[in-house]
Amino acid sequence: MEDSVDIKSIEQKTLLVLEDYQGSNNYILKLKQQHAVNPKFVPTRAQCDYVIGFNKTEPKVAKKWVEIDSYFAKKLVDDNPFIKEPDKIYVEKLLVEKDKSYHIWGKIFSGDTIHDFWIPKTAIHKAKTRTANVDWDKYTHRPPLEHQKECIIKLLENDKYIVADDMGLGKTTSTVISAIESDAKKILVICPASLKINWKREIALYTDESTYIVESKNWEDGHKYYIVNYDIMKNFHEPKSKESILMKQNFDLVVIDEAHYISNPQAQRTKIINDLVKSVERLWLLTGTPMTSRPMNYYNLLNLIESPVAANWMAYAIRYCAGYQFSVGKRKVWNVTGASNLEELRDRTSRHVIRRLKTEVLDLPEKIITPIYQRLSSRLYEELMGEYYDWYVNKKDESKSLTIQFSKLTKVRQVIAEEKIATTIEVAENIIEQGKKVIIFSNFTEPLQKIHEHFKKQSVYLDGSTSKPARQKAVDDFQENEKIKVFCGNIKAAGVGLTLTAAECVIMNDLSFLPSDHAQAEDRAYRYGQKNNVLVYYPLFENTLEMAIYDILSRKKQIIGTVMGDMNESETDVVEQILKEISNR
Repeated sequence: MEDSVDIKSIEQKTLLVLEDYQGSNNYILKLKQQHAVNPKFVPTRAQCDYVIGFNKTEPKVAKKWVEIDSYFAKKLVDDNPFIKEPDKIYVEKLLVEKDKSYHIWGKIFSGDTIHDFWIPKTAIHKAKTRTANVDWDKYTHRPPLEHQKECIIKLLENDKYIVADDMGLGKTTSTVISAIESDAKKILVICPASLKINWKREIALYTDESTYIVESKNWEDGHKYYIVNYDIMKNFHEPKSKESILMKQNFDLVVIDEAHYISNPQAQRTKIINDLVKSVERLWLLTGTPMTSRPMNYYNLLNLIESPVAANWMAYAIRYCAGYQFSVGKRKVWNVTGASNLEELRDRTSRHVIRRLKTEVLDLPEKIITPIYQRLSSRLYEELMGEYYDWYVNKKDESKSLTIQFSKLTKVRQVIAEEKIATTIEVAENIIEQGKKVIIFSNFTEPLQKIHEHFKKQSVYLDGSTSKPARQKAVDDFQENEKIKVFCGNIKAAGVGLTLTAAECVIMNDLSFLPSDHAQAEDRAYRYGQKNNVLVYYPLFENTLEMAIYDILSRKKQIIGTVMGDMNESETDVVEQILKEISNR
């Protein structure tokens, strides 16, 4: 009886509000009109709650078409199979905003009459979009490929975006051109330490704007491009601090390379970047492994670019991570290590992400050579090179012998090979994360053994001392065993005669003096039976012996042909040129 009295009381209150209402909420005005023409009109409980709760809320006039999430659009089509899938809705007014939804006065199709409807907040595509027009003639000296042009347009059209292309598709080049075309005044590139020089070199290929590589705790003002690695960002920002160096820079574009490094929300680097990008207008994330091992690792990236699918952590965890809670003592803990509804997740994120595999891209060369430039800081290397130059100057008779010169520089090359182990392992681990196998070559036993020891049971090993049965077993295991991800081979012993087409990536930890060695080694993966493009990585230290070797080779045929051995001169001639280059330096 009391409930009935309460309901009548609410209905009467609602009718009084409607009679006195002078606002601009079209839905409430519609109810007011119904009451005016029908004295017996009785509002529903939901209408009563709405009128009483929102009669003093002033609607916001929008008068614009707003992009909607593709997943929501498909749901509309599922519920109304005779309509075409919309990509926008027209919002005349935003009548009411609730925690998870909007009440809209507008229409879904241009031919509709304007009416009220509710829409989930996650259905609204909030990211800014722009019109992109690029004069490709400006880049004829190093023109982007067709698939790179598509990526450039996507970046320019979207302030916040993820480039999740497979490795080897030229994400760096696409992003550099996009940054130039964006007219951003101040740009920050965050990347692993091993890629900093690569970024600087790539930028220099397209613009002479000032580029600064941030090292240690040093920071300089006055540059357009800043390149910083993840590990030293803590030197310039404390999480939650508003007074840090990074927060004061006012970057209008931030590029995060290998963005899967910030998939863990508890990591310090993630917290720093999350703080930094809150006020940044444009944010582009680059990664070949957006989801790494599970969908929850994708969440932070989607959240950073303001994808609607990441608007609610719990909903994401339950829907896409098969998430559930369980008790640990008196605490409730979430398990989000699973995966569920992955096709839906792909569909819902397709507007914010571009993802192409090498097998899908038609304009790629069949073999892609990628140098990875670094800086070498080694006292031992400097001492050995000093000894070499002293010998070269003071022992004129001996130094005329290429054989003696070659042997004198072997220790130097060994030092370089040792120093590059960390980079080689980092590149290999990134390849493995993407579900691919990798071959690693070295001229020297010790670095090769250290790499093999790092990967343990995930790798096989082959050098000159390997017996024939063990040699064949290493090849068979690599080709056939899914658990074996890395083939560690001496460039002489393993670089000839083997078929290792299970790999589509090769890393040359250190360079041979002989171009034919590299041609043979690369082609262990690039041979009959290989169905994918092959990526070959060359870690290189700037201003070192190996850069002299590399420069000679690249000048002949930009390394891709020279290293394959496409030369009319003998190997002795090449060695002589390399040694002369070293001596001149």
